[in-house]
Amino acid sequence: MREALLIAVQEDKNMPTHFHAIVWIDHSQAKVFHIGLSGEDEVVVHPHMPTKHLHHKANTIGSGHAAPDKEFMTQVMNAISDAGEILIIGPASAKTEFAKYLREQHPKIGDRIVAVEAADHPSDGEIVAYAKRHFELEPTRVTAPSGSAKS
Repeated sequence: MREALLIAVQEDKNMPTHFHAIVWIDHSQAKVFHIGLSGEDEVVVHPHMPTKHLHHKANTIGSGHAAPDKEFMTQVMNAISDAGEILIIGPASAKTEFAKYLREQHPKIGDRIVAVEAADHPSDGEIVAYAKRHFELEPTRVTAPSGSAKS
């Protein structure tokens, strides 16, 4: 019986504790939060080459927009590759470019995207709260130890 209990505990340690991931992404950084039974973890990823400001000139070929940074997107993808459900948020086009990259280049991960939504520049706490609402997770409650309240 004791051996069976030890095996169950060892197997439990190998189980993932973060099933949900939220990614806030723009062209200068990505913030990844894994949310699950053991709380939240944060990973911040920056592109190798920061976005350069391009200006479109009249009578020139091209849109004047920088192409998506594939190395940056790969780093962000690696940070969420073990998540069961993925929510992608952010301003402008980076969020949709990242979702398209995942769906086309890594379809097994892209299939786990549950939503792509607009979000300006929320704080880390606001990102986590947004994810908890979206994934319908109970907010973390902190209670005072019994007997610590003064009358």
